[in-house]
Amino acid sequence: MAVLGVDFGTSNSAAGVARDGAPHLIALEAGQMTLPTAVFFDFDRKKMVIGSAAGEALLAGEEGRYMRALKSLLGAPLMREKRNLLGEKLDFIDIVARFLTRIKSAAEAQSGQVFDRALSGRPVRFHPDEARNAQAQVDLREAYMRAGFSDVAFMYEPEAAALSNRAVLGAGDLGLIVDIGGGTSDFTLFRNGAAGIDILTSHGVRLGGTDFDRALSLETVMPLLGRGSQIRHAFGSDTHVAPATIFNDLATWQKIPFLYAPDSRRLAADLLKYAAEPDKLERLVSVLGDELGHDVAFAVEAGKIGANTGGAGEIDLRVVERKLAVSLEAAQVGAILSPMTGDMARAALTTVAQAGVEPQAVTHLVFVGGSSLMQVTRDALCDVFPQAKVHAGSALTAIVDGLGLAAEDAFD
Repeated sequence: MAVLGVDFGTSNSAAGVARDGAPHLIALEAGQMTLPTAVFFDFDRKKMVIGSAAGEALLAGEEGRYMRALKSLLGAPLMREKRNLLGEKLDFIDIVARFLTRIKSAAEAQSGQVFDRALSGRPVRFHPDEARNAQAQVDLREAYMRAGFSDVAFMYEPEAAALSNRAVLGAGDLGLIVDIGGGTSDFTLFRNGAAGIDILTSHGVRLGGTDFDRALSLETVMPLLGRGSQIRHAFGSDTHVAPATIFNDLATWQKIPFLYAPDSRRLAADLLKYAAEPDKLERLVSVLGDELGHDVAFAVEAGKIGANTGGAGEIDLRVVERKLAVSLEAAQVGAILSPMTGDMARAALTTVAQAGVEPQAVTHLVFVGGSSLMQVTRDALCDVFPQAKVHAGSALTAIVDGLGLAAEDAFD
């Protein structure tokens, strides 16, 4: 049976195989080589839709429940909690399995092959906690089994990217893969040899593009919804700051769906009742009541991209309130994200140190992953490896290209 290479990502997923020694990506949606890692439970049609259709249903205002960044839940006890969705009792492993089933069926329909086994990418570390890190792979393996695969092997995502980027290095060159994904940052140091690549070491941290979105949302959008506002006590004139948890969760992609429960809405209503700035808390009540959390998150993401590509962006919040918007300058983005990009740079230096290599010995930096396209990320890494040449040819497909190349031999 053929083996399918699968890059199950936090934000986007892809699948591929090797043909005549070259990677071949499989279109999982019409004309698209990547599939948004998102699902939407459509309450009216009583069905789960996947990928771009999930985002379209959300933005169209369809009645239902949208979920994104499912990969970030792997390893958490929440993965195995059953919930009522469309008349079924499902846990999050079931939801991931149905997403993987879509990848499997689309790949088989496009290629005319039956994929009984998969080579799946995985971050170097799902979690800093060792027990949760191990459990995350157990959860993901089980999802593949429920999706209809008979077996699955795993490969570190940056090592797959190293395999597919060998050609940018000369003989003997030392390359560092900088894989900044939606939920994790992973690094692989490798040397290009005559017979292939030599992996020297790999290292990773739980920090990625969704953390960028969260930080930007907390600093620029959540204050408009009441973060940091004063709440009066029911008796007397004393005040206290609005509880941070509800705003932290609203700024976190994978936690947004859980805020639409009655207790969160009651909390928002209570805060509004005693708010010193009621206009702001009214927005929070509206966002939770109308289930606009993901709309806000998409607006933050769009503003981030705009600031990255054009030097200035805007977080358009008209879905919350007419004419409500936040301007976002590139320098502001850099300042907000600087602590995280600094952590990424330090993790890259740790990777090199683990191999006993000096930073100046690295000849090539190879950027992969959607969040590696952020200029603040590039700047932080280039600052600590100033002598390295920079490559970013196939940032969005490098991992699945490598998985496709490695898939044929994954079970030998």
